[in-house]
Amino acid sequence: MKKVSIRFYNDREVRTVWDDDNNIWMISIVDVIASITDSPNPRKYWSVLKSRLKKSQPELTTRCSQLKLTAADGGQNRRP
Repeated sequence: MKKVSIRFYNDREVRTVWDDDNNIWMISIVDVIASITDSPNPRKYWSVLKSRLKKSQPELTTRCSQLKLTAADGGQNRRP
């Protein structure tokens, strides 16, 4: 069963989804970055940060490039 929840951090929405199989909340890192950096393009910010960090930490993220979460406008996020 999937539970979708909208949390707030610094008065900005952060999308989360409950994973029943692993008993954990999955949190949109792009939403977190948007709330703490005020970046006009948080997805690009994460992409650049991730590439810089990979040089020192080879397994920064899983092989999952992007989770499908409902966007604020009701649509699905798509890769640019």
